[in-house]
Amino acid sequence: MVYRSIGIMSGSSLDGLDMVFTELEERAGKWAFEIRAAECTVYTAEWKSRLQNAPTLSAYDYMLLHAAYGRYIGESVNAFIEKHHLFHQVQIIGSHGHTVFHAPQHHITAQVGDGAAIAAATGINVVSDLRNMDVALGGQGAPIVPTGEKLLFGQYDYCLNIGGIANISSGHSGNYVAFDVCPANRVLNMLAEKTGKAFDENGTIAKSGHVNIALLHLLNEQEYYRLPFPKSLANSFGTDIIFPLIEAAAIPLEDAMRTYAEHIAIQVAAAAQRLPSNNGAQMLVTGGGAFNSFLITLIQQMLTPLNITVTVPAEDIVQYKEALIMALLGVLRWREEDTVLKTVTGATRNSIGGAVWIGQEA
Repeated sequence: MVYRSIGIMSGSSLDGLDMVFTELEERAGKWAFEIRAAECTVYTAEWKSRLQNAPTLSAYDYMLLHAAYGRYIGESVNAFIEKHHLFHQVQIIGSHGHTVFHAPQHHITAQVGDGAAIAAATGINVVSDLRNMDVALGGQGAPIVPTGEKLLFGQYDYCLNIGGIANISSGHSGNYVAFDVCPANRVLNMLAEKTGKAFDENGTIAKSGHVNIALLHLLNEQEYYRLPFPKSLANSFGTDIIFPLIEAAAIPLEDAMRTYAEHIAIQVAAAAQRLPSNNGAQMLVTGGGAFNSFLITLIQQMLTPLNITVTVPAEDIVQYKEALIMALLGVLRWREEDTVLKTVTGATRNSIGGAVWIGQEA
């Protein structure tokens, strides 16, 4: 069976709205994919500010943003379809939305981007609110991508995604397990913005600095890193806890970025050690951080003693793997198949997550 789906992802790094049009084929339980079109719509300063400030809004203003951002996604999808001549080809849209609140300990997670507004704007069936069912079942609701990694990238021992938050997964034990590792691009980008740049291209600024041992120790001693998995992070851990610690160190920016890159590499290696793997394991690395060649070098240096080799795939997979998986999760929800694994999130059972909004006329 072949499905033609658009996947939409907005990560915590606030780079922009990632969109993928993919053909997904299922044969006897085996899935294959082809990315037919993909692009990132970079957020305007206004949209970036609105999403950053969303946690501070009143309930009424939050709902206004939820509806407006849904319309924005729908209009962006329409422009994407027109640009790539996809009229009458898209069967379903899987939309992650943008995470504003994530507190699974209180059984809540919230992503703005009203699925009904997307369906109304596009006339295409939409699946949204992909995390909610798992959280209601006592799960972390994150990471959400391991089901897709299992079905599309199961040949790798580990999958590491370096976005605003880095997360890792492994299926070597027979059961997929995964967890958030540490804040990543969101913190690095906040530091880079002090130089007037959106991000540190290739890690050039970080590479010019030196590791500050005192700050590195303080970062590595955060309680989260000692917690057992399943576990997940809210964006606020990076913005409200980690970033102020770096600021308080009052060290040169280059040293702050070098130290934080080292911290990420250390935590990735520590995470890998907690997960079972083969001798001579392969780690697939995707997300915006995979383009940071200096960070990838540091990670490989930390993983070499563990006999783990980093693989950075083709650029479209690096950049759009999560949007690709959102497209797959939308299809799985439509097929009423599991989208979230209890071994990953700690929920009481696997679940078929996502709200379905019918955009097509009967």
